[in-house]
Order: sequence, then structure tokens, then C-alpha cells
Amino acid sequence: MEHLINDRVKNIQISGIRTFFNMVSQYEDVLSLTIGQPDFLTPDSVKTAAKQAIDQNKTSYTHNAGILELRQAASQFVRTNYNQQYDPETEVIVTIGASQAIDIAMRTILEEGSEVILPGPVYPGYEPLIRLAGAIPVHVDTTNTGFRLTADLINQHITEKTRCIILPYPSNPTGVTLSKTELEDIATLLHDKDIFVLSDEIYSELVFDGKHESIATIPSMRDKTIVVNGVSKSHSMTGWRIGLLFAPAYISKHMLKVHQYNVSCASSISQIAALEALTTAKDESILMKQEYEKRRNYVYERLVAMGFEVEKPSGAFYLFPSIQKFHKSSFDFALSLVKDAGVALVPGNAFSTLGEGYVRLSYAYSMDTLTEALNRLEHHLNKN
Repeated sequence: MEHLINDRVKNIQISGIRTFFNMVSQYEDVLSLTIGQPDFLTPDSVKTAAKQAIDQNKTSYTHNAGILELRQAASQFVRTNYNQQYDPETEVIVTIGASQAIDIAMRTILEEGSEVILPGPVYPGYEPLIRLAGAIPVHVDTTNTGFRLTADLINQHITEKTRCIILPYPSNPTGVTLSKTELEDIATLLHDKDIFVLSDEIYSELVFDGKHESIATIPSMRDKTIVVNGVSKSHSMTGWRIGLLFAPAYISKHMLKVHQYNVSCASSISQIAALEALTTAKDESILMKQEYEKRRNYVYERLVAMGFEVEKPSGAFYLFPSIQKFHKSSFDFALSLVKDAGVALVPGNAFSTLGEGYVRLSYAYSMDTLTEALNRLEHHLNKN
């Protein structure tokens, strides 16, 4: 009876990141730099808060939008760190990870045939959610603009069907981000247009050069912008599955309906852990960021010394070097690297067809692992 399965579901694919990760797991002695999983432990005080919550039987449903204390802490956190202003009672929703936040946002604002502009190469989690909502992803080639989705590029792709623009910065897979000037240019373009912006800021705490800027802080854009954030990357809490969704009340009240019927609420225990992360443990991300910056500098310098063309990332924990000069597809290059050198990187075409000719390297690994992996990579290149 498979012919009865929803065609939209049948036509989407498992993430190329996971597909390649699972494929290389069959090989022995492979150093995998594929997954964006922080190698730090969740802060001790966060774990303690969760254990205490279990012992105190805080295991029931919460408010659909999340416990008010967490929404208040989240509102304060983004106000202090990014100058974003959101009412915790009406403009903040606690979700099951950033992925669910993106999903309910897309299902709230998109209709059949709507178009969504997003940069390419880009994290592969957006396109399936756009298509499941009946909308059409419009990938914009950013390989000639340092992987930045500029106002000029956006303007070239706007049509009467454009409903949303996705700004995923700092970026997965490239690590680049947008400056305040670049965001202001986009705001100027959109000020008289009925187009939403989804600003995915999950890596906002991991910006090395300057500070994170959000388009939501530009007055003309606040009522058009949905901000996605969370504690997965900033506090090494990927498995706790807590995302944060910020939007004007007139949007949030509708997203909350989708969220309610989708999951009821996020895990009560994880919410209490996230509350601890955004209050007592709010500065834990600073120590992680400092270590990631050291790793970024080391890996970037090694790749440049090997002759790679690569954009120096401003945030997150990825580099996206070009492998075009090796005259192999991204998949073939990555597979030969696994087989011959015991190093796994993600083929660039996992991040849309515009990622072909690149590979993604995650430096969310220990310095020892990165050093050995880069030594193997260098030996592989010298041998070939």
C-alpha cells in the first residue's frame, strides 16, 4: 500500500549529512569530522537542575508555549545579548529543538505554491519542511558573494509568490555570518514588501569576529521576522531538544496552535534544564566559544597551508573548503578520503546542488582529533 503514502513525504530524502555519516561508519579507524555535535559536556549545573526536577516530580504537561520562567529567561537572554525585545507571555514559544521551531513556522506562514528564498549552499533541513508545507524552495547561489545572501541576490529572485526569506546566519555549512550593514540593506529592500523573514540564529552564541547581529532588531523588520534559537549549540544540549521561537504576537498566536496540536509542549525536564542554562549557566557558552575559536584558527591555517581555497568562518563550527581543483565530485572526493586516509568529511552536495565542489569539515572535535585528521588529509593530498 505504499502508493497511498503522501507524495510529499515520499519525495523528500534523508539528510545527506546523516546518509554519509552512516555509510562511513562501516569503515574502521575513521576520524569523522561530519556531525555538528559539540564535543563539550552539558554543564554540570544544568544536569543537576534536571535531576532535581525529576526528584521533585516536575514531570507533567507544561503550558503549551513552555513554562513562563523559561520564556522570561529566554526573553531576557536575547534582550541582553542581542537587543531583541520579545514579550515572554505572548511572543516566545519553547519548542522541541530548533528543527521543530522551523517546522511550525513554515506551516504557519506558507501556503500551496508559496516561494521561499534561501541561500545555497545551505543546511539541508529547510527544503523538506518547505516542501511538506506545499511551498517551493528557491535556492540562491551565494558562492560568488562569500556565501552571503545579499540584498541584491534576494532582489533578483523575488516574485509575486515570494512569502518568506530564510537567513541562516551564522551559517551551516560555511560558518559565515551577516554584518549589520548587510542586514540593513536587506531591510531596506523589504521595508515595503509583504514578505516574512525566518532568521535562524541557533549559532548566535558562537560568533568569533565582532558580535552577532539580528535583522529582528531593525525596527522596520520586527513585525516581519521570526527568530529561531535554542540551547543545543550554545550549551551543548543537542539531546535535550529545546528550541526557542521568537515572533510578534500576531504570528506567535498562530504558530502556538500548530505547536499545540503537533507536540502539546516540550519536555518539562528539558525545559527546567534550559532555564538553568539561560540563567545560572548563561556564561558557559563563552568558554566553549573560546575553544572553538582556537580550533577554527588552527584548522583554517592548516587548510590554507595545504592549498585549499576556503572562506574563513566568523561563527558556528564549520569550514567549507573548495575541492574543485581536484577535479572530483564532492562525493567521490569525500569517499576516497575515507577509504585512503581514514578521514570523513561531508560532501558539499548534501547542502543543495550549489554545494557541489566543496566539502564540509566540522571542528566540534578535540584538538587531538583535528590534528590527526588534518595530518591524514595532508598525507593523502601529498600522496595523490
